[in-house]
Amino acid sequence: MALSSLALGFVLHVTIVGALQHARSQYVLYEQLRSDLALAVAPLGQLDVNGTLVAPGAPVALLEIDSLGLSEVVLYGTDASVLRQGPGLRRDTSFPGQTGTSVIMGRQATFGAPFARLSALSLGDEIVVVTGQGTHRYEVVDIRRDADIVRERPEVGGGMLTLVSAAGVPFAPDRILYVDARLVSDAQEAAAPVFTSAVLDPGESAMAANPDGYFEAFVWLHWLIAASVILLWVRGRWGARQTWMIAVPILLILGAATADAIIVTLPNLL
Repeated sequence: MALSSLALGFVLHVTIVGALQHARSQYVLYEQLRSDLALAVAPLGQLDVNGTLVAPGAPVALLEIDSLGLSEVVLYGTDASVLRQGPGLRRDTSFPGQTGTSVIMGRQATFGAPFARLSALSLGDEIVVVTGQGTHRYEVVDIRRDADIVRERPEVGGGMLTLVSAAGVPFAPDRILYVDARLVSDAQEAAAPVFTSAVLDPGESAMAANPDGYFEAFVWLHWLIAASVILLWVRGRWGARQTWMIAVPILLILGAATADAIIVTLPNLL
């Protein structure tokens, strides 16, 4: 019963629950980003307007790709917990629109799958990113996989954007997909970095797992097993029909919650 509930909960999460979570997160983040842009307090570097480190998960940009019908609020950071809300900007790279290279990662199959169709992009497609420094336009110049050579690098005083996601069969990717785009609008000045990739959490790398979520998954799995045992005990006293009327929603909710916790422990681009 527990395994069946977990399997159904996983399917429910991938098809419905994760998409709803993503849509809700994006709605809240869009309202926050719009307010930050209006008040001119949206982050433009590793430090905010008060001189403190920008918190992971803060909204920093709006990413739009008309050819894919994609419009996503970009968060700050790329670990699994941040990417469950939407695409994330790798914290050791430049902000979009600035000189240097900006790296934005997104999920391929879970939590709304914002980058599911990234491989459908073609050379020359336009990518638009809105930040506190204005609207920035990019042109796709390369689509590559893991071992492919990086053919395009930012020119002196120019900018590049690299979109990153898993490639291959959903939940069983065989490589990482990179989409490189060249900044065609004016490059903005980048703030001096406070930290580099040398001190970045390994959990923010492409396809990094999140071991911190194991405990939460362990707790939810125990609740699921406990509910299954209790419902079997109740069945002997109430009867099958009455028990299943109560059991189905309880087991589906616990199965979906357990699946949610397990998915967060998986590689961050899935």
